[in-house]
Amino acid sequence: MGQQDGRGGGGPGGPARRRGQGELEVQVLAALRAAPEPVPARWVREHLGGTLAYTTVITILTRLQAKGVVTRQRAGRSFAWTAAADEAGLAAHRMRRVLDGETDRQAVLTSFVSSLPPQDEELLRRLFRQTQETGPARESAHAERGDGDACADGRER
Repeated sequence: MGQQDGRGGGGPGGPARRRGQGELEVQVLAALRAAPEPVPARWVREHLGGTLAYTTVITILTRLQAKGVVTRQRAGRSFAWTAAADEAGLAAHRMRRVLDGETDRQAVLTSFVSSLPPQDEELLRRLFRQTQETGPARESAHAERGDGDACADGRER
């Protein structure tokens, strides 16, 4: 990994490479997905090589919980953590957060779709057809998340 702690300090070989945005979240989530059962933060820290500060691991776990991709349950005086989503779920959360931060959703989505390669555009079309066939499940997912009145594709319900 190259970094000796969660602050970006370098190791014996010189300055460490800086982590990409969200890279540590992905690593923590992958560790939880590899866990045989709900695990404490200490287990996550050790699974990642033990070089991160314990408080850094707790911070990342707490952020992932706020995003809904991990859950925790009381285990004695601390918590045991479990992955509730995979890396795709985390990426989807990030995409929704970016979209929710924009005022012109239609313009953002239009720009996004028009920049996709043809095979990705066709994949999106297939996925929309599939979700239209399973509409009630989609509607309840929106209600559970509290998404308001617009679906992900911008249509009103």
